[in-house]
Amino acid sequence: MNRILTTHVGSLPRSQRITELIFAHELGSGFDPVEYETTMADAVRTVVARQVEAGIDLVSDGEQSKISYATYIKDRITGFDGDSPRRTPQDLEAFPSFLKRLASSGGSPQYRRPRCVGPIAPKTLAPLTADITHMQAAIAAMGSSAPIGTFMNAASPGVIALFQPNEYYPSHEAYLNALAEAMRPEYEAIVAAGFILQLDCPDLGLGRHMMFKDKTESEYIRLAHQHVDALNTALRNIPAERVRMHICWGNYEGPHHCDVPMDIVLPIALRAKPQALLFESSNPRHAHEWTVFRDSKIPDEKILVPGVLDSVTNFIEHPLLVAERIERFANIVGRDRVIAGSDCGFSTFAGFGNVDSEIVYAKLHALAEGAAIASQRLWGVRAQ
Repeated sequence: MNRILTTHVGSLPRSQRITELIFAHELGSGFDPVEYETTMADAVRTVVARQVEAGIDLVSDGEQSKISYATYIKDRITGFDGDSPRRTPQDLEAFPSFLKRLASSGGSPQYRRPRCVGPIAPKTLAPLTADITHMQAAIAAMGSSAPIGTFMNAASPGVIALFQPNEYYPSHEAYLNALAEAMRPEYEAIVAAGFILQLDCPDLGLGRHMMFKDKTESEYIRLAHQHVDALNTALRNIPAERVRMHICWGNYEGPHHCDVPMDIVLPIALRAKPQALLFESSNPRHAHEWTVFRDSKIPDEKILVPGVLDSVTNFIEHPLLVAERIERFANIVGRDRVIAGSDCGFSTFAGFGNVDSEIVYAKLHALAEGAAIASQRLWGVRAQ
């Protein structure tokens, strides 16, 4: 296809009613299961249609059913219970006044993060089956306007370990391996349903200043490689071209001065099996790191999906800036190996997000406009 395709990281704003139902479901009371499924199906149809309307080529269900991109798994695999202490990112610890302001303003999402307290194993695919059904129905409802492609998010073994600490397995590696085997059926079911599988892996970036903040750099690198090994094991039955992975340093507005540099993260991420790599490249802490890709050997089979939209600001990026960001990466790996994306999701936790829901779609529209401009420049008059 002689143009730059567009996508995003996955999560999109949920309606107030969807958020209420998700939290009622979390509490296990106060909701009607029939209303829950009906409302969820309607929400997925709406977000799919709005993505297509904004010009997005590769769309998701917006993660409408999930309370967060990592803790949702407690309903799908065994071994989790209770809650756990919050790990504060190191950059926020350095600025306690800002951390206090975040807490007092409701800037920190509130939900349970269960601990691993027993053997981990697959429990049920029923919630995933419902997600797949809703997404397939939403695509079918688009008829001839259906998008070019679809993807569905799933938590990586590493990000599950990041947010839900291990109190059962004898080692971190054993915990990761158990998570990999337990999540494998979900990964394979998503691909079998015809979707691209997206693995969310902020543990490779955010993990450095959160989970591994007390480790040396060499220890962090060793442990991050363990995370990739576990992920690759879980993907052993899935072709690389059916998977993409997202890395980030935490989808929050903050100092981020403790973020591990991309030149350390990239060689780790490139060992992972997924063909496509989504990453932050627009926010003020990582916009300069396009040069890391320029100066690195990117395997020929890899596809880059740089974030050309900042996911924590209500600024709507100018399409010309979007085009400029796309062209940087196209000039590094070639125009056919770049897809335009976002830095992170726009609603990684239900009921929480910095960007106004209507502005989210305006930003996605700017993404599509910028991709069209970049396509015109990269393909000339042949662009379609």
